[in-house]
Amino acid sequence: MSNKNSIDTGSYDVDEGVHKITDYSCVNRDMQHKSIKERLYLHLDLNCYYAQVEQLCFNLYGMPIYIGGWYKPNGIPRGIVATSSYEARAFGVKTGMSAYEAEKICPYLVGLQANYEKYKAISNDIKDVLDNFAMDVEKYSMDEYFLDINFKKDESRKEIHYYCKELRDLIKDEIGLVCSIGVSTSKTYSKLASDLQKPDGITLVLTENDVEDKLYPLALDEVWGIGSRRYKKLVGKGLKTIGEAIQRGYHIFQSIFGEYMGKMMWEMVAGKDRAKVLTGEDLSPPPEQLNYMHTFSNWTKNADRVQGEIMKGITQLGYRMRGYGLKADKYYCYLRVQDQSWSGIQFRFNTEGKTNLDDYIYFECLKKAKPYMRRLLKNGFAMRGIGIGALSFEHTDQLELFFDEDDKVRDFYLIQDAINNKYGKGTIQKASVKYGVMGKTHFLERS
Repeated sequence: MSNKNSIDTGSYDVDEGVHKITDYSCVNRDMQHKSIKERLYLHLDLNCYYAQVEQLCFNLYGMPIYIGGWYKPNGIPRGIVATSSYEARAFGVKTGMSAYEAEKICPYLVGLQANYEKYKAISNDIKDVLDNFAMDVEKYSMDEYFLDINFKKDESRKEIHYYCKELRDLIKDEIGLVCSIGVSTSKTYSKLASDLQKPDGITLVLTENDVEDKLYPLALDEVWGIGSRRYKKLVGKGLKTIGEAIQRGYHIFQSIFGEYMGKMMWEMVAGKDRAKVLTGEDLSPPPEQLNYMHTFSNWTKNADRVQGEIMKGITQLGYRMRGYGLKADKYYCYLRVQDQSWSGIQFRFNTEGKTNLDDYIYFECLKKAKPYMRRLLKNGFAMRGIGIGALSFEHTDQLELFFDEDDKVRDFYLIQDAINNKYGKGTIQKASVKYGVMGKTHFLERS
């Protein structure tokens, strides 16, 4: 998305690094094809992506490894398993398990800290390969991609399978990573299909018989957008599988989730969504929440480093707001401490007017954050993480009566965005962003 100002910022990558709890861009009417004709989609999933990258970089092929842990000076593992290799999973290592527990059940396990900059760089290389293989490619996340392969829909099953094999082999040869591929007539079904044969598999769901044989038995919570709470409601109505939902029809979904959302969710379950593959020219609607969270790898009492993380969070938040063309004047900050019985302090702060420029947000945030941090540290608490978010936002270029953004400050950020959009995020950034605390960064959103 290009900014309307005289400075051409190029396209914003508003979804980079975002963990999408629920992405409803597939059901949003604006993101669907108007035509009801059948289309063909390919979903590519990099299996155990973080673990695969580390196996590639450190020549750890065949070794059981997990990402997300670290070690105390005495060698005791700490942290939580973010993901693990298939070799580790064979021992029972699971995502969300404590690193200590994981190494108890697999004494030969190798634990590594996540290196998100490395994963982002390799993800960009994968996107380049895919852009040269198909016209329309959507980078859904660092390890998932959708391709519009409608030009293949009239070809034989054998030809489509060969196309997928070519792509899978190309990723393996060019990048050195293994992927699984699913192809179907909807985005939802192609994503489900890619999960059926992991790792290194190809699954085609092209006919009604394919759907009945391969997808009907799947639990409804396998479908994106149906989490544990929604699944529990569906089970309460006697619906557990995709097949049962299709046979019962959409009215039961409407009775639970409302007329519009219920119908759209059922259409996803039935493979009837007509979602577009969102390329760089298509920007999905902004989510209901815009926020940034960072959990430190270890406790810290260094207030300057925590301030560096706050600056980093505001930098990310401001970039995404400018990408969406949004501004806000109400924000919040969350300071998490190490004591499990007391989560920390969350406070709200306002800017003088609606803005998406880092300087204004950071200045107002620090005015409140500094006293709170001093109090926490004085009372013996150590910091464990931070969160930053906009409470409400809107599209607006309207001038305000008592607030006006400085033209030089705005131009600075637009020029910075233009350079970062062209050459990669982080090409230009404030020095204070580097003065942070190691840990896991994530955006948790619902849209």
